Amino acid sequence: MRGLVAILAVMAGPALADRVEAVRVIRPQEVIAPEDVILREGPETGAPGLDAIIGQEARVALYPGRAIHAGAIGPPASIERNQVVPLVYVHGGLRIETEGRALARAGAGEYVRVMNLSSRATVTGRVTADGRIEVSR
Repeated sequence: MRGLVAILAVMAGPALADRVEAVRVIRPQEVIAPEDVILREGPETGAPGLDAIIGQEARVALYPGRAIHAGAIGPPASIERNQVVPLVYVHGGLRIETEGRALARAGAGEYVRVMNLSSRATVTGRVTADGRIEVSR
């Protein structure tokens, strides 16, 4: 029985699944709309599904006919490079707020390096939905 299963597995070839491809060139920093992508049958890639891709921002150029991989997309940026942003540090009952300058683009939930404008120190924090940067130890 094991031999039969092994033979059937070899004869079956690569697993086919749905994969998401761009239908036009999508440039970096563009938000992906439903009309920009298509679902095609192809080899299993482990890439995100259609719902996970629509509304995300392209991190690199996406070309027609190529599968879109998870590393090529991310949440739309809510913080631009050199933007002045509020920095918030909370620990226990202590809350410190100041301003910083973002050193890169980032979206909600992502980490970004920020220069504290008061001390000129560089810190890393997580972008919140309202555009603040939460700094922790």
